[in-house]
Amino acid sequence: MKPAPTDVDAVPPLIRRNTWLLALSQCFTGAGMSFAYGLGPLMVLALTNSAALSGLTVGLLGLSRFVAAYPTGRIMDRYGRKPGIQFGLVLALIGGLTVGASMYAKDIVMLTVGMFAFGMGINASQQMRVAATDMYLPRMRAQALGFLALGAMVGLLASPALIWMAEWIARGTDQEPLGIPWLMMPLLIVPGMVLVLLVRPDPKEIGSNLGHYYPGYVAAPSGRAHGGAAFGTATMMRNVPIRLAVVANCAGQGNMSIVMVLTSLVLHHHGHSLGAIAFSHMFHSAGMFAFTVPLGRVADRHGREPVMYAGVATALVGAIFVAFTTGYWLVTLGTFLVGLGWAAANVAATALIADHVETDVRARAIGVNDSFAGATTVLAALVTGPLMEWNGVGATGAAAVLFSIVPLVMAIAARYSRQSGGG
Repeated sequence: MKPAPTDVDAVPPLIRRNTWLLALSQCFTGAGMSFAYGLGPLMVLALTNSAALSGLTVGLLGLSRFVAAYPTGRIMDRYGRKPGIQFGLVLALIGGLTVGASMYAKDIVMLTVGMFAFGMGINASQQMRVAATDMYLPRMRAQALGFLALGAMVGLLASPALIWMAEWIARGTDQEPLGIPWLMMPLLIVPGMVLVLLVRPDPKEIGSNLGHYYPGYVAAPSGRAHGGAAFGTATMMRNVPIRLAVVANCAGQGNMSIVMVLTSLVLHHHGHSLGAIAFSHMFHSAGMFAFTVPLGRVADRHGREPVMYAGVATALVGAIFVAFTTGYWLVTLGTFLVGLGWAAANVAATALIADHVETDVRARAIGVNDSFAGATTVLAALVTGPLMEWNGVGATGAAAVLFSIVPLVMAIAARYSRQSGGG
């Protein structure tokens, strides 16, 4: 029998409490990631005076995600979700302060090291998504991811105010405006750590005993991947739905990585202030997180794949706006659409992967997905700088569009194969 539609009131109070704590933690840590994407390219430009290196910080974030995601997943599968999240937040705090100091030292090497450490920490802490999927029944998972992401949006909305405050402080004290926001990092990350500490029991324990928290729930038998030595990336990727989810998520990530650099550089080129650029990125962040709950509800009720592919297509349209228009509000609309498309693809793909694996390997499975996304970000960063330097905005935007086309073609091919009896 088909499960009844999701009813938020049916979620046990303990799980609602834990969800609120994790979402509030995301409120504090989300602002830092906005600094990395919005200010990072400008920091590199200020230290190197080279547009060809403008994708460096975005590439470092992708590389750090590639390096950190799977090991963090192993830690979380073995020791619980909270230790992995807290380790990430400590590392992000150290990295963020190092990034801020690099602007005073005028040291690109310090910036590189700090951004890599910050990226590893933030990406590790974002495995809160695993905790969200652990605590909810399968028919509620995408919406749970949406609630968690909505918390991140609150923090991201605060980032323009923090950057405007940094500019105001810089004008009055002759300080470095690109470095001051990073020195505010303890005000964001330490409260987030305290909130995670209050989550109990560990979400992994809840995920392993859902029937205890949802009386009457009996897990349906399935052919999902099991834990222990049986888990492997190759085995996971042979599952067609999981493979398509990973590719769609990578496409959204690659598209967004290019567009985030483009947005900052295009608006800076047209003379807009740091505050105006941050305001534009705020719209992007709103696209990423403001609609995650309704997107999650649609994915829970109507399936993961329709939402996932609609998201990829939306990001494609957004990339066209950013790359091939020049007005502030058209560029801002484009970056909003890219964020919205990424949100749909990410929420639906993560829920789909969680549906196909067991609790004891879920962090590793989502870690594999994040590692592929991180590798895609690195590739996007390697492409962005040289394309911008040698061929201009148009060629760079075309690369963002190409990222989005790949999963759409694969989805059409998979559908045709099923219809023709090929599997």
